[in-house]
Amino acid sequence: MAADWLGSSVSINCGPTLGVYQGEVVSVDQSSQTISLRQPFHNGVKCPVPEVTFSAIDIKELKILDISNGNPRNSSSATTKPVTVPKGDPRSVEKLNSPQHCSKSYGERHLEIPGQPKGFRRRHNSWSSSSRGANQVTPKKNGVKNGQIKPRDDDCFGDSTEDGLDTDFDFEGNLALFDKAAVFSEIDISERRNGARSRGTPQDQTPTRYRHDENILETKPVVYRQITVPQPGAKEYCTDSGLVVPSVSYELHQRLLSVAERHGLSLERRLEMTGVCASQMALTLLGGPNRFTPKNLHQRPTVALLCGPHVQGAQGISCGRHLANHEVEVILFLPNFVKMLDSVTSGLTLFNKTCGKQVSSIKDLPDTPVDLIINCLDCHENTFLMDQPWYRAAADWANQNRAPVLSLDPPGSGKGQAVEAKWSLSLCLPLPLAEGAGRVYLCDIGIPRQVFQEVGIKYISPFGCKFVIPLHSA
Repeated sequence: MAADWLGSSVSINCGPTLGVYQGEVVSVDQSSQTISLRQPFHNGVKCPVPEVTFSAIDIKELKILDISNGNPRNSSSATTKPVTVPKGDPRSVEKLNSPQHCSKSYGERHLEIPGQPKGFRRRHNSWSSSSRGANQVTPKKNGVKNGQIKPRDDDCFGDSTEDGLDTDFDFEGNLALFDKAAVFSEIDISERRNGARSRGTPQDQTPTRYRHDENILETKPVVYRQITVPQPGAKEYCTDSGLVVPSVSYELHQRLLSVAERHGLSLERRLEMTGVCASQMALTLLGGPNRFTPKNLHQRPTVALLCGPHVQGAQGISCGRHLANHEVEVILFLPNFVKMLDSVTSGLTLFNKTCGKQVSSIKDLPDTPVDLIINCLDCHENTFLMDQPWYRAAADWANQNRAPVLSLDPPGSGKGQAVEAKWSLSLCLPLPLAEGAGRVYLCDIGIPRQVFQEVGIKYISPFGCKFVIPLHSA
């Protein structure tokens, strides 16, 4: 009877130490209680030896995967339950003589591959969770052993895919199945139903698709001229966003400041606001957050402030106080005068409470180049200051120091400037500046809109989220 099982495919579980073997039965010896398998697989990997023999005492579980009735090419379709044989049971081989104990599971019956020997199933057929025994564990993957890499076994790892690559893909035939006209027609109909405009109309300027930075809501057209003045100056400027900022005459500028002062924007408030904006711009020009860090306290920048005994000088003193509070070495130049404005005197009192240095002679200014020069020498009203010796000496020092110059509230183009600036900072609305003023910036000093309207200026703030913005020649 043992000869009836020759050629059948079986699975032998030898425990977690020896693992699981699969193969075709080639011999069953009842006297020695042994069974031999041909072309064995150990834990799913083909064994290097052609035949393996097992003793009954080493077998913990035995499963019949396929019954061949002595012929490995003619498999049976028996459907009885799998046999579980205890370890060491002498009946572990005699059970092969009983065909009613042979079985294969439902999944194994339905995963057979036509034209392939049934003894070589797909790897997952014999390891399905439904057919595992109580003491059976998941087989371990075998990698590199003794420096040898085992080749891939196609019988173990599934079907070959080379048969499907014999014929080329028919691109023209598949492209002919795509009706482009019908697809585009469906898209047009869908867009019309959704309220979108039909594609293919050149007069339609509204896009049907938007970028991530475009607004899908319809808005009013942008008006770039939001500031109109009754007496426009000789120049016009524009912001980075394209808004037009016209220049104003000195008379209209002074009338605007006087009306604002009458409504509560006093000179002291204006000086403080100007000092804050000018110091913020100066800190940015000196390096901003890249330079003003706790690690760079030993490299404090040096700023020279050149001030005169007027309102522009008071603005420079306010700016120097804020810079000194931000750990900038400030050297304030202001000549000794018998009588000065109250705003200048009060500004000096606060400045002297900082770590800044005040000098009254050009000889006390540093000979080496400083990081920045802030020019507050020029005055809008009095042009006779340019003839004073201290003014000419301070202007010569600034031009010879080779440091960049920031001009604070410079006069208009009708009045000359002895110091050539790289940047100029104007207040509220710019004056028509000369070419030597450099790049023009504008700062917001807090004048309300109704104050602009009172002097005949239609005004919408161009500053956005900033207090200092650059201007470009229109």
